[in-house]
Amino acid sequence: MKINIGIEPKKREEIAAGLSRVLADTYTLYLKTQNFHWNVTGSNFSSLHLMFDAQYNELAAAVDLIAERIRALGLPTPATFNQFIALSSIKEQDGVPSAEDMIRFLVEGHETVTRTARDVFSVADHANDQPTCDLLTQRMQTHEKTAWMLRSQID
Repeated sequence: MKINIGIEPKKREEIAAGLSRVLADTYTLYLKTQNFHWNVTGSNFSSLHLMFDAQYNELAAAVDLIAERIRALGLPTPATFNQFIALSSIKEQDGVPSAEDMIRFLVEGHETVTRTARDVFSVADHANDQPTCDLLTQRMQTHEKTAWMLRSQID
């Protein structure tokens, strides 16, 4: 059945392409955060382990919301590691970094997702796509706050 939600097909495709980048960044950051949750060590182990747990659970929920918005726009959702690697601006970390480096890498990741979401916001706003703008605003707010919380862990 044809989609008729007041956003022309070309604009829906453009928004979905941007959301696919947000999805890839979010999923990559989710994996990185879960990796660090499992592998963090040091004197702040307990607090960082719990913080990373809360963060990767929040990211897991976000991945679903972003993917569902892409589907609501009528386009397929990227869902493979190869697609995420190609679309993501966030790179994987090799090895097991120190706890402080983990925090730095996660700050960089949250800031990256924020920038990607901000880029897509202007496309969605121009297309008068309020649901996507709302989703992106919430994501930017969450990522900016999380980056602040992580930065506060570094002396």
